[in-house]
Amino acid sequence: MKIAIYINSLAGGGAERVTFYLLPYLVKKGHSVILVLTEDKLDYSIPKEVPVHFLAKAKENESGVVKLLRLPWLAYKYAKFLKKENITHSFSLLTRPCYVNIMARWFTDHSYKLMISERNFPSIQYGGSALQARINSFLVKRLYPKADLVVSNAKASAQDLVDNFGVAKERTQTIYNPIDIDKINNIDKIKGFFDPDYVNAVSIGRLVPEKNHSFLLEAVVPFKNLRLYIFGEGELRFTIEAKIKQLGLEGQVFLMGFESNPFQYLKAADFFLFGSLNEGFPNVLMEAMCCGLPIVSTNCKSGPDEMMELKEAKTDDIMFTDYGILSPVNNVVLMQKAIAYVIKNPFFLEECQPKLAQRIQDFSREPILKQYTKLFLS
Repeated sequence: MKIAIYINSLAGGGAERVTFYLLPYLVKKGHSVILVLTEDKLDYSIPKEVPVHFLAKAKENESGVVKLLRLPWLAYKYAKFLKKENITHSFSLLTRPCYVNIMARWFTDHSYKLMISERNFPSIQYGGSALQARINSFLVKRLYPKADLVVSNAKASAQDLVDNFGVAKERTQTIYNPIDIDKINNIDKIKGFFDPDYVNAVSIGRLVPEKNHSFLLEAVVPFKNLRLYIFGEGELRFTIEAKIKQLGLEGQVFLMGFESNPFQYLKAADFFLFGSLNEGFPNVLMEAMCCGLPIVSTNCKSGPDEMMELKEAKTDDIMFTDYGILSPVNNVVLMQKAIAYVIKNPFFLEECQPKLAQRIQDFSREPILKQYTKLFLS
């Protein structure tokens, strides 16, 4: 068995972290692995036993048109690579590598098991009337059903592919994102950072539209005894800074920028606040849970309801779980109701903590990676 793992880059993110975990695990199990990239970005270290093959070295900020036109050329190059290296299993993560992985079969008679990984909720990620969204929706519908196996990181995402994109149910598999529990457990909480006279919430996410930070700002306005610390960088920083001033939240909401060790803050805060519009399977919720931090989040597609084992979804009220509270997407009034509840009922947060420690074990790194290995061996 010779495995090719194909992803755009190793520049950070959930799919990149899965790849970072998977490479040494497969090597340890005695498998031959090649990492295939199209961007020259390697923020994660990889085992010396794993060669890196650059299918291309794409320029930053390539237009969508250029990316689309390059797909057949990349597929042709990838097909030649698969045959030359006698690859038996080709596994791609993220949308564009998945397109190339499937299209490569147009250019070779080489036989290989073709597996792709969908990291988003497709109907939302590829929905809308914008040209790029319509192109992606068309390509997913035409290409994904041709893969031998589509691995999703949430059950809702897998079902969406079956219901709306023509993927046969028997060709889908759900494997949750893994988390390195031991590593996080060994990190100490920060001391003296949070003011105990306030209720302190943490949020983590890129400052981009889908993370919906403006919604969180509106949600925290009534709570003068609450402080919110937002970790992350992105294109909307100046917009969010302006809204903080507009709402008079300068002494209440703090943009912390990117933090390589957010766990020290998560372990010292009171709860985690998340307002995303859509997700695949949000790693930040897992990381908060691993730090024993109860969750107050929108019930966005997909991930939070599965992660927090929600029994019944509602659109007209907040939803209690053993690990925190979920609120309908983009509903400020109900998010404020959830925040008010945890502020007035600190015992609820305390009751969540031992349950969080138990639940996070279901996402432990080694068992999750073992599931991937079974896919390659099946």
